[in-house]
Amino acid sequence: MLLELFGNRLRSIRESMGISQIRLSEQTGIVREQISRIENGQINPTLETISKLSFALETPLSDLFNFPLENIKYREYKIKPFVKWAGGKTQILDKIKPLLPEKFNTYYEPFLGGGALFFSLVPHKAVINDSNDELISAFKCFQDSNDYTLMIEEILKHENNHSETYYYQVREMDRTENFLSLPIYIRAARMIYLNKACFNGLYRVNSKGYFNVPSGKKEVVKAYNQDLFNDLHEYLINSDISILQTDFEKAVQTAKTDDFVYFDPPYDTFDEQSNFTTYTKDNFGKDEQKRLAEVYRNLDKKGVFVMLSNHNTPFIQELYKGFNIQVIEARRAINSKGSGRGSVEEVIITNY
Repeated sequence: MLLELFGNRLRSIRESMGISQIRLSEQTGIVREQISRIENGQINPTLETISKLSFALETPLSDLFNFPLENIKYREYKIKPFVKWAGGKTQILDKIKPLLPEKFNTYYEPFLGGGALFFSLVPHKAVINDSNDELISAFKCFQDSNDYTLMIEEILKHENNHSETYYYQVREMDRTENFLSLPIYIRAARMIYLNKACFNGLYRVNSKGYFNVPSGKKEVVKAYNQDLFNDLHEYLINSDISILQTDFEKAVQTAKTDDFVYFDPPYDTFDEQSNFTTYTKDNFGKDEQKRLAEVYRNLDKKGVFVMLSNHNTPFIQELYKGFNIQVIEARRAINSKGSGRGSVEEVIITNY
């Protein structure tokens, strides 16, 4: 919209002075086709180009930008997770969003995962983090134009070559010595392809950190979603989003009064059930839950708005005693057995 407003203003000034695009091209040294594209809002002119136009038209720079800013309509992004992720919050966004603070400054999400809440909010300023290197590699590629293009090329190669045998060849890549030294876009494309081709969209690694989910036995795999990917890429390069891969405590160190932190950690386990928590080779046990609760309390003392999701267990209830605890019913979407995908009680805990 800004480019269109500038282009319209430039055309209006040029035509009011009776100057053709060809003549303006001769006076500025800018090819006529480029002037036409600028006036049509199709390209973003450099400061040097704008300066040449200002000089040739004998018009102050301020006059070139003399258009009503209230006419600018900022892009409204409609984005959703690009991978399926255990513990994803898409199914309970309708229960989470009414409990958000009315207003906040910077958004923090230290356990990003699929990013359902992050994508539904599309904040202009945020700090997002996850311990999973492959996941963060993909997010970083979406934020870099060159890596983004290369990542898509790799994903399309995976789609075209997909077969049962090919899936396991790609899955075995992280067993090689040079895997971590591969370009980020290759590892990101691999992760996205495996997520779409594996059994039930499950991300799981063994004790050595190797991805070990079997094939979903799909004849055709669609890993590249053009509209979604382009929107996500545009959003991340045009917003103030810091992407980290560090410890959750470090990820929120810069949070201050009136910022908002949403914690969605690997959940505490029910004693009578086995729950999936292996997102990385390092398990998130009781001691980590205790450390997280301490970080939660420290943020509360700083005046930060804090929300946390977890299973409704006596252990979690005790850790967050004194805060607002709301019990909700959620559906477990990922489990190796269909019988394990039923409803379960969760809590949403806020300090406000």
